[in-house]
Amino acid sequence: MSAKKTAWTVLSAGLLFPGLLVPALLAAPAHAAPPPPPADGKGKPHEAPDPGLAPPESMSTVGGALLGKPGVQVSPMAGAPALPGNLTGRSWIVADAETGEVLAANNAHWRLPPASTMKMLFADTVLPNLPKDQVHKVTVQELEGVGAGSSEVGLKEELDYTVHDLWLGVFLRSGNDAVHVLSAMNGGIEKTVHDMQAHAEELQALDTHVVSPDGYDASGQVSSAYDLTLIARSGLQKKDFREYCGTASAKFPGEQEPGKPREYYEIQNTNRLMTGAGGITPYKGIAGVKNGNTTMAGATFTGLAQHGDKKLLVTVMNPSAGGANSVYEETAMLLDWGFAAAGKVRPIGELVPPKSADTSSHGSPAQSHERASVAAGSGPGGGLGTALGVAGGTLAVVAGGVYAVNRRFPPGRRSRGQDPDPDAP
Repeated sequence: MSAKKTAWTVLSAGLLFPGLLVPALLAAPAHAAPPPPPADGKGKPHEAPDPGLAPPESMSTVGGALLGKPGVQVSPMAGAPALPGNLTGRSWIVADAETGEVLAANNAHWRLPPASTMKMLFADTVLPNLPKDQVHKVTVQELEGVGAGSSEVGLKEELDYTVHDLWLGVFLRSGNDAVHVLSAMNGGIEKTVHDMQAHAEELQALDTHVVSPDGYDASGQVSSAYDLTLIARSGLQKKDFREYCGTASAKFPGEQEPGKPREYYEIQNTNRLMTGAGGITPYKGIAGVKNGNTTMAGATFTGLAQHGDKKLLVTVMNPSAGGANSVYEETAMLLDWGFAAAGKVRPIGELVPPKSADTSSHGSPAQSHERASVAAGSGPGGGLGTALGVAGGTLAVVAGGVYAVNRRFPPGRRSRGQDPDPDAP
């Protein structure tokens, strides 16, 4: 085993993730009304996708041979609980967030439209490139490229926003307008798509083909439950990524009239397992990460939760049960199963490390964005104390628990239809 891969494995196995540190902005009052939620007018995206589509007979075997087989894969031992019998997701996966062991999966490598879960890859790729306190004035040109029917946070041209503001817009409101502005700051849409594809290949998320940075429906744009889980695990190494995906609500800059203080309005995370919107019971221990919903993709979701010292990642893609809550309900069922099954099932595969951590992988690895964040947290300055000092926020109650987070995590225009606000009726 290479020295890089050994270091990756030791680091991955030894980290603690007691939860999520939430910034003080959660408690800030709203001073103006937010933009109205987008209407549902492009193919009724809340309806279930066609359940008749069958998975391919042969899929990628990255992470293990069983992960390339169609259908449910699980290897129970004595005392293992049965998987929920009413799962309808076309593809799903349950993995240990620290060790990377895959506990169960269904069509893990089926390449499907990802919707706004693609924003996890966007953030993992671009977030390290832009200082969070950088101020940017939004231009008309940056907003012109936002796809018809996109979900938006409500950016206005000729107004200033910090990078921190823009990332809150991406994670909380799934704002395609914020994605396009950040892409412009990163060198443009074309460069950002290229960067994301290179980063996906570096992570060995080889089912993923990027066409648009925001997850907007586009021909050929696909990912998989395996890849989205791999991408989430990489993103969660970054403290800013953890902060944004785990923030339940925040105040967001609004209109700016001459001679008056700037207005603010409240935005809420569209992750229903975090906020309890739509009648869903908040999931105990939930700490992120990203949901999505488009006409082509149906509903998609990747979630991270912790019970005790066990941390699980679950991704569900395109449940055929229909309804705005089915992807969250099925995620919650799989999380419950995973916590109950821990230690009672044999792993059926693993979330592989990036190419740069495995010198036996073929090809030239793309630049890794993880090295700096891993190194930054591995010395004496890492850990909970550093996290508290860096974030400078207050502990807040999220989904029923009080959380703090280690600095490291295991490697291993306002409109209709397109990725609508899941809280919209």
